[in-house]
Amino acid sequence: MLKNFLKVAIRNLLRRPGFSALNILGLTIGMTSALLILLWVHNEWTFDKYYPNAGRLYVVYNKDKWTDDTVCWNATPKIMGTYLKAELPQVEKASRVNWSPSILFTVGEKKLNINGTMVDPDFLDMFSVPFVEGDHNTALNNPNSLVITEKLAHKLFDDADPMGKAVKLDNKYNFTVTGVIKDFPNNSSFNYEFSAPWSFVVTKGDMDSSWGNNSTRNYVMVKQNVSIDQLNANIHNLIKKHDGPTQTEVQFVYPFSKMHLYGRFEHGKPDGGRISLVRSFFWIAIFILVIACINFMNLSTARSERRAKEVGIRKTVGALKGSLIAQFLSESLIIAFIAGVVSLILAYALLNPFNDLIQKQLTLGLNNPLFWVFFLGFIIVTGLLAGSYPAFFLSRFQPVQVLKGAFKKVNALVTPRKILVVFQFTIAILLIICTLIVVKQLKYAQDRETGYDKGNLIYVALQGTLTEKHDLIRSQLLSEGVATSVSVTSSPISQSWSNTWGFGWAGKPTGDKTIINSFCADSHIAQTTGMKIMEGRDLDLAAYPSDSTSCILNESAVKAMRFKQPIGQVVTNGDTKFTVVGVVKDFIIEDPFQPIRPMVIEGPKYQWFNIIHIKLNPAHSTQDNLDKIKKIFTQYNPDYPFEYTFVDAEYATKFSDEKTTATLAGLFAGLTIFISCLGLFGLAAYMAENRIKEIGVRKVLGASIMGITTMLSIDFLWLVLISIVISVPIAWYSMDKWLENYKFRISISAWIFVLAGLTAVIISLATVSYQAIKAALANPIKSLRSE
Repeated sequence: MLKNFLKVAIRNLLRRPGFSALNILGLTIGMTSALLILLWVHNEWTFDKYYPNAGRLYVVYNKDKWTDDTVCWNATPKIMGTYLKAELPQVEKASRVNWSPSILFTVGEKKLNINGTMVDPDFLDMFSVPFVEGDHNTALNNPNSLVITEKLAHKLFDDADPMGKAVKLDNKYNFTVTGVIKDFPNNSSFNYEFSAPWSFVVTKGDMDSSWGNNSTRNYVMVKQNVSIDQLNANIHNLIKKHDGPTQTEVQFVYPFSKMHLYGRFEHGKPDGGRISLVRSFFWIAIFILVIACINFMNLSTARSERRAKEVGIRKTVGALKGSLIAQFLSESLIIAFIAGVVSLILAYALLNPFNDLIQKQLTLGLNNPLFWVFFLGFIIVTGLLAGSYPAFFLSRFQPVQVLKGAFKKVNALVTPRKILVVFQFTIAILLIICTLIVVKQLKYAQDRETGYDKGNLIYVALQGTLTEKHDLIRSQLLSEGVATSVSVTSSPISQSWSNTWGFGWAGKPTGDKTIINSFCADSHIAQTTGMKIMEGRDLDLAAYPSDSTSCILNESAVKAMRFKQPIGQVVTNGDTKFTVVGVVKDFIIEDPFQPIRPMVIEGPKYQWFNIIHIKLNPAHSTQDNLDKIKKIFTQYNPDYPFEYTFVDAEYATKFSDEKTTATLAGLFAGLTIFISCLGLFGLAAYMAENRIKEIGVRKVLGASIMGITTMLSIDFLWLVLISIVISVPIAWYSMDKWLENYKFRISISAWIFVLAGLTAVIISLATVSYQAIKAALANPIKSLRSE
């Protein structure tokens, strides 16, 4: 029986190669798209969940009532990590993780800047770090031990065994490789290349005992079957015990495995996060696959005229309905199998461009047996879904009716095929509207005035001797004409590294906890970055030596401090008093989709410098400037490689998630439209096929080709208009909820819905017109010959 099904199925496929190719094409596009999206969804869904102890791993959070909101954040005091395991009975293991800026690694003649972490010894056990060489129990016991990834081992030692090898860090700290671990997967929060013992933080002078300095992350692994509520109460009591009863911050633990997808907090409570994006693309994958299956259904039922007589004859000679259903399902499964194989080849070929688009390195997992189980199930489900309606539709024909040619209600107002087409175009129009809104929101944020000039502006991290020699470097950069202005700062102009509610000023209300960004700079910060000075002047130590304790405020800070005349006002930070000498226009240093926070740009009282900003001289080519700058930096800091960052390029990365979302949504909207048009093409073919005699009679009675074409096309136009009516309110509601994530957001304009609707109407009419014109041009003699 199965052999016979396969023979008949293959014969039917080969008999109509054009029809079969169309069906395979639609399913292939749908399956390829769904496969790629589901790979990404799986990668996101399993983020940080593959650790054996994932269910017992937690991150310590802070929660506090700020001036106008309750806020949660996961930066906590370094000193806290000393007590978590020792004083909390619910905690089995604990570790601090302190991400370091680039550290110079020197091995022989090799010099590389590497990012890594400083951790407590428990870290290796808590996260079951997979060792290739070394013992996880002892790898970080020595203050000078170093654990590196396989990737870094190859960079430093090529193919030689790295164990026991010496590595110099920052040109002065000697370490020995005591362990080599596997590279972390791309769906891990830990994307570092080395781990050093926490004692290295102390050695570098970065340790502090302040309970108010929230500057690291503390992780805990709880014991089995403990009360998390009791643990939270104990953590808060721990802070009060060591920092005094006036401590207002509340500490709690949050599941580590939820940070990536559920890491957003609103008003002190978890409020989703990236999970909304993952869910959206999961449903896009499902809808694309369903739309491809609907396309298959419509194309299959369009052949009902030809297959109906086959069904009638089979039933007349004794075929049962079940065997007919099995026959038609076998055909759809064969088509799904062919489409599945082609889609797998396409997915493999498109994987690298797709990875470039989403900025991840996904793999198909062809060596994993579970992938093949999933893929086989994927094909079977697709085949059964696509073939279910045609199988039941064709198998229910009655022999007497089909052999007489009177088995269909062609002009029925509502048919399953019309409902399916409406569903297809509803999803397609929905995706078009969503894409337009995402693109508009992205452009709205990109066009937002940054408040400074990103062009020709670079920054370099202060490493090695640069910290002491930046004044000499500044002088030479200016004297040689490669820079028009230079300023040394605490952080890049496009990043916020420090904020506090500890600033004081005259008239500050009691209990005010307005968060203010803290930024440190020396001379000419406004000139170098192109900030617009609204009042007063720039910092200038040469002309005003007292500027070491002067400061500049942004407009938001002036508003928060309620200064009517800000120049000359005093702002305190701890015991230091800073005099306001200037006010600059608000500039974006954090999220361009959010309001700008107040900022105080402090003079160099504490010499808290990490970055040097350089405004390149536009009179010379960028490459000439960079070559000369490299020569100067190498002269003063020969042991460190010269590395720089363009501020405009870094600023562009702030939009990477939204750009990816817009591109993916647009791409899959286009594919959905294409697949939907194939389905519409199938329905048009079906309608034309079943109204061929009606068209012949109309032509004989004098109907014009234009009139017949319009008559056939208007039926489909109604389907698209119904889709527009259904999709518009759904799109408006869903995108309005999405835009709630952005404080700096667009309003949803009516033209977006009009444009999406017109696009769908034009595309659908173009698709239908071919079949309509073909039917209208048909010779009526042939269609009426049998009458």
